[in-house]
Amino acid sequence: MRAMSDEIALMSATELVAAYRARHLSPVEATRAAFDRIRALDAKVNAFCFLDEEGALAAARASEARWQIGRPQGLVDGVPTSVKDILLVTGWPTLRGSKLIDRDQPWTEDAPVVARLKEHGAVLLGKTTTPEFGWKGVTDSALTGITRNPWDPERTPGGSSGGAAVAAALGMGALHLGTDGGGSIRIPAGFTGIYGLKASYGRVPAYPPSPFNPVAHVGPMTRTVADAALMLNVLAEPDARDANALPPAGRDWRLGLDGGVARWRIAYAETINGEPVEPEVAARVAEAVRHLEALGAEVEPVTLAMPNVGDVFAKHWLAGAAALLAQFTPEERSQIDPGLQNYAEIGARYSAVDFLNALKAREALTVQIHQLFERFDLLVTPTLPIVAFRAGMNAPDSGPYAGWTGWTPFSYPFNLTRHPAASLPVGFAQGLPVGLQLVGPAYREDKVLQASRALEAVLPIALPRLR
Repeated sequence: MRAMSDEIALMSATELVAAYRARHLSPVEATRAAFDRIRALDAKVNAFCFLDEEGALAAARASEARWQIGRPQGLVDGVPTSVKDILLVTGWPTLRGSKLIDRDQPWTEDAPVVARLKEHGAVLLGKTTTPEFGWKGVTDSALTGITRNPWDPERTPGGSSGGAAVAAALGMGALHLGTDGGGSIRIPAGFTGIYGLKASYGRVPAYPPSPFNPVAHVGPMTRTVADAALMLNVLAEPDARDANALPPAGRDWRLGLDGGVARWRIAYAETINGEPVEPEVAARVAEAVRHLEALGAEVEPVTLAMPNVGDVFAKHWLAGAAALLAQFTPEERSQIDPGLQNYAEIGARYSAVDFLNALKAREALTVQIHQLFERFDLLVTPTLPIVAFRAGMNAPDSGPYAGWTGWTPFSYPFNLTRHPAASLPVGFAQGLPVGLQLVGPAYREDKVLQASRALEAVLPIALPRLR
């Protein structure tokens, strides 16, 4: 019985929908299988901070009734889904990993992505863990404790969407919502060996605006590329509450997914700004690039220098941290994660002129990447220069990767430039997953997804066997 439950839990959303349509499986069975996995495994990894089994099973029974008469409500009707605890859900507390948020208040609004998922019939399981206010690239907080990597619980899964990544890797639901303000989808996708997509800025409507709004995105985290494309169809539907939303694309992101990369021109940056990459990580990335060549792409190594990109990002992100903490009293701020307090203090010292100059520098970096894509269909880099380090730490404690941006140099530049970017697992180093970052031209999520699918076909995504 347990083996059958596990088999159902590890089915993709695409497989589940097909099984529902064929009446081989019920959404109630899939939802129960997801909760079976959560009960069996979550104590070891701490992926969830809130569960609503009663509500999920009620939604699954309603979905089952719709499928029985052949009238599904939407694209993901009956698919078990999690929500990062940054995003609003009606009736559920959204504590953002912080003890300062009052749990006992009316929770009367859904974030746009949550509203779309509900409209399409998704079964919402609960909330996944995040560091306080999603501020860092690992997942731990004073509120929820340490979230751990399913490949090695002594290691971090990354963050800030670490709970979502762990839930995805372990079959605790098929679809998972993450947010990304500097790599927070791609970092944990890279460390846990799942697929994570940061779509173009504004592609997926967001509300209320993130404190880090100029660089903030919402997106899918899944076990397959096809599921990410399916989920993007739902998440990218319009919502008037996002002032920065792109016009609706009016397309199905699944179309052309298996078109391959033959005759594509792909730029391969072994690093950005000369940042060091661990040799075994670099080797796995290089092997993936050779697979792209074998699939018919023309790959050209490029030297990618993005002048002062760390400083430009800091002025955007740290100013957001300062604005976030400004809403709290000095006594309240003293209870916030010390690292976030420190960043907010730095951000508060920036002047309006500093910020405007950073905006100009950001524009120049964006144009630089736009011009790169005049020659290329795709850019690939490592997702991260290292594999997952010890859980409970914000960064490796020594060496060239100490400090937050020291170990995440490849993700945040593309929050600044707004280009679509994804992390796809491409093997292992030291027994831990290695991710390849695929960056597409502006608004061309289709290219990122298509190339990701081509690689996935020859480098199937492996899942951890945590027991």
